[in-house]
Amino acid sequence: MTNAKRRSPQDLRSARWMAPDDFRSFGHRSRTMQMGFGPEDWVDKPVIAVVNTWSDAQPCHAHFKHRAEDIKRGILQAGGFPMELPALSLSESLVKPTTMLYRNMLAMETEELLRSHPIDGAVLMGGCDKTTPGLVMGALSMGLPFIYVPAGPMLRGNYKGNVLGSGTDGFKYWDERRAGTITKEEWLGVEAGIARSYGHCMTMGTASTMTAIAEALGLTLPGASSIPATDSNHQRMCAAAGRRIVDMVWEDLTPDKILTEAAVRNAVTVAMSMGCSTNAVIHLIAIARRAGISLTLDDLDTIGHTTPVIANVRPAGQSYLMEDFYYAGGLRALMNNLGDKLDRTALTVTGRPLAEGLEGAEVYNEDVIRTVDNPVYHEGSLAVLKGNLAPDGAVIKPAACDPKFYKHSGPALVADSYAELKKIIDDENLDISPDTVLVLRNAGPQGGPGMPEWGMIPMPKALLKKGHRDMLRLSDARMSGTSYGACVLHVAPEAYVGGPLALLRTGDIVEIDVPNRTLNMRVSDEELAARSKAWTPPAPRYGRGYGWMFSRHIQQADKGCDFDFLGTEFGPRVDEPEIN
Repeated sequence: MTNAKRRSPQDLRSARWMAPDDFRSFGHRSRTMQMGFGPEDWVDKPVIAVVNTWSDAQPCHAHFKHRAEDIKRGILQAGGFPMELPALSLSESLVKPTTMLYRNMLAMETEELLRSHPIDGAVLMGGCDKTTPGLVMGALSMGLPFIYVPAGPMLRGNYKGNVLGSGTDGFKYWDERRAGTITKEEWLGVEAGIARSYGHCMTMGTASTMTAIAEALGLTLPGASSIPATDSNHQRMCAAAGRRIVDMVWEDLTPDKILTEAAVRNAVTVAMSMGCSTNAVIHLIAIARRAGISLTLDDLDTIGHTTPVIANVRPAGQSYLMEDFYYAGGLRALMNNLGDKLDRTALTVTGRPLAEGLEGAEVYNEDVIRTVDNPVYHEGSLAVLKGNLAPDGAVIKPAACDPKFYKHSGPALVADSYAELKKIIDDENLDISPDTVLVLRNAGPQGGPGMPEWGMIPMPKALLKKGHRDMLRLSDARMSGTSYGACVLHVAPEAYVGGPLALLRTGDIVEIDVPNRTLNMRVSDEELAARSKAWTPPAPRYGRGYGWMFSRHIQQADKGCDFDFLGTEFGPRVDEPEIN
């Protein structure tokens, strides 16, 4: 936006706190001076929030203490005043029952942090799965200029010379351990070698998916999402983001000018082409809703039909990880290969169209980043299924499962809880066929609670011992983006609120047809009506606190699992209260 009219210092939001000659502003200034700052730090300068999701319980963001200093350096270089604000870290590996329970809490915290402080713009620091959507959703709702800084993927894992991918190879080797084909010592070797540095998962899991989506939406500097966390280019990118946000404030480059229908469509296209996590569906719908843009499961499926997977990265790919993807040219190169599938006129945080950020992008390894004529998989990463088991939709990742399950029917074996499921999968003498459809229900947004990543249902030992490594699995839960297999997820409405999945019984025949996008149980409408009439709602999960609020306001998976009161359908953001 080189021709954009620049704002004057008097127009800065922070000036409302700091500039007036009155008693309240005296307090704001004197307490800022208490921290060792002086008028030369803030007068006629934008105040930039550095929203940092670092914590001692967040391995993906372990480097954020230092990266925050790089961002501040850039802000100072550009004549801004940095103000670091801590936010929920949401460690995917340590938070129970699931970080999805708290994504909306981070979104609310981000929005209110920016609203309640003397902030003119923000740099959002995230990367681990739910931090990207949580931060972006909150900042979108606040409406101030912001730029997103992704944590970057960790280094490749390694054990005995074999490359390991976080999550994906954990699931793989755990099945082998349970099948008795590897020893405890080998398992411990994998454990010690699979995550060798700070940074988020280096597979195409939810973290890599969502940071790429942030870039495709135009919310990061070009190429930012591909840089490994340990690479010195990451530090330079952080400083550059700090410099850029200062200019964004002067240009009044607010997110509503960036996050348009074209940007959302670009993000969906890029996600599908990367072999994205199934979680992308929920987060993309929620982000679009915060921007006032309609995005449905059908929209996602339509784009997926015509967008091939061209990133050969695990788990949809076979060999490569995000480090390889970066060396092959990164996201800029992949977006260039998508050609006219992207709207290159969409504006980004650079103030310029997407096309300018892609200029000069090259592919250096054509096996890692394919062309649309030589894809990893001929359609997009995800498919949306509907039928009498999921009238509002369910999601499968065809690119990461055995094609023999694209059309399949078999008897259901139903578990009503995760504890019940564990008994099934650990029973070595279980009478089960590879045609069986293993079902976990009551694990959705309300039932989980929070829709945990239980949808990558482990293979039963009884089948592992016979050499089977995949089967059709069905749940109203989610699964990690690093997962793989014939897993149908996000069944909506969920069983806990009386969706049809609650009516399925062990022995009922489940039918799936991915090419025709259907998911049904072979049960008559009359029988389903009788079962529905006899169904009893489960007891509430919570009696107080955040969980109580969550249960009453969480939307279903097909609506993005946002709170019902946080969308733009409730009207524009209310006027900010007067400073008193």
